Amino acid sequence: MSDESRDALLSGYRRFREGHWAEARAEYEALAEQGQRPHTLVVACSDSRADPALIFDAAPGQLFVVRNVANLVPPYEPDGHLHGVSAALEFGVKVLNVSRIMVMGHALCGGVNAMIHGAPADCQDFVAPWVAQGSAAVRRVCEECPPEELMQRAEEAVVRLSLDNLRTFPWIAEREAAGTLALSGVHFGIADGILRSLRGARFEVLD
Repeated sequence: MSDESRDALLSGYRRFREGHWAEARAEYEALAEQGQRPHTLVVACSDSRADPALIFDAAPGQLFVVRNVANLVPPYEPDGHLHGVSAALEFGVKVLNVSRIMVMGHALCGGVNAMIHGAPADCQDFVAPWVAQGSAAVRRVCEECPPEELMQRAEEAVVRLSLDNLRTFPWIAEREAAGTLALSGVHFGIADGILRSLRGARFEVLD
């Protein structure tokens, strides 16, 4: 770790301890004693510019966040292999009993860009096969929309794909059908800070 990054982390930690944690100490102590009870599980991209907790001004304990390249949810495959996203979904739904799962895409997504143009040459071990699961959905968008709309439409298509894949998990589909679990999709604009929500077939600006 470079000195510059270490210093930045330590400075941030000190600000947290002196400011936020000091003010919210009772809340943290309650969370430690009573455990977490998040109302929403958010599947978001790992991009450092799109932090769900900041965007939704959420307090500790409110969001159970799963982040990965391009906010992808793979389909239900209980095959005994390593499935980090699916494990988080299972815990969030079955143990924490969240009432909502939200997939949050964002503008300028590098993972979606890799679906369009290919993963970087030095990211073939894991990134390339990971983003390949969204390539078919993005390819359809490439055939249907003008170039100036391509990136945002592709990002929206990946949100839709993840929502479709969520419904392949039987214990998610059952809860959604019963009305105890809601699924939703949103897209965050990094440059303008605007959040757009999937309503029917379209993404619309939230008031």
